[in-house]
Amino acid sequence: MATRGQRRSAADFLPPDVDDLDQLRGAAAGCRGCDLYRNATQTVFGDGAPDARALLLGEQPGDREDVAGEPFVGPAGRLLDRALAEAGIPRERTYLTNAVKHFKFVPPERGKRRLHKQPSAAEVSACKPWLLAELRLIRPEVVVLLGATAGKALYGASFRVGDRRGTVFPLPEIEGVEGVAVATVHPSSVLRADDRDAAYAAFVADLRVVAEVLAT
Repeated sequence: MATRGQRRSAADFLPPDVDDLDQLRGAAAGCRGCDLYRNATQTVFGDGAPDARALLLGEQPGDREDVAGEPFVGPAGRLLDRALAEAGIPRERTYLTNAVKHFKFVPPERGKRRLHKQPSAAEVSACKPWLLAELRLIRPEVVVLLGATAGKALYGASFRVGDRRGTVFPLPEIEGVEGVAVATVHPSSVLRADDRDAAYAAFVADLRVVAEVLAT
């Protein structure tokens, strides 16, 4: 565990020599590596094919995901399902996860659902050991970065989606993992766009780049 003066992180809860996603998921359920667990309903760990060739990385679970305990089951997840199908990527052959495994939100007003609040850099850093463990177990050929927080989780604070969007570039050095990344927006941003049709078409175009990588 973290000692006095050290920052807590998921590393304090990561089991040694983990070789199974179910074991990793069980350990993450008890994570207290940052304070987000205090208000969230539960840990929302990654889900999908353990041998997935594509890993899709978002920011954090939303209100629906926090209740269900599964990633990408809310409105953004349904849009992602549709876009994956149009791009020719079977969702059942992917693995979906988030940079942060607990829902961070603004306390709701009377009668309203909880609203997403962007996780801090410290919270993303604290949760990173879970992500690295997922990557080492799955060893995807391509990681799809869904938004800026996902990119910063792997590449640091200087990452900008606009600089890399729709392009293929190497993953950072991670022991046991070889592959590439493709950056795009988070599907929730498509839902918020003024021109939703254009935003959705651009999102599908980015996912088709992923499909091309998987076809090679």
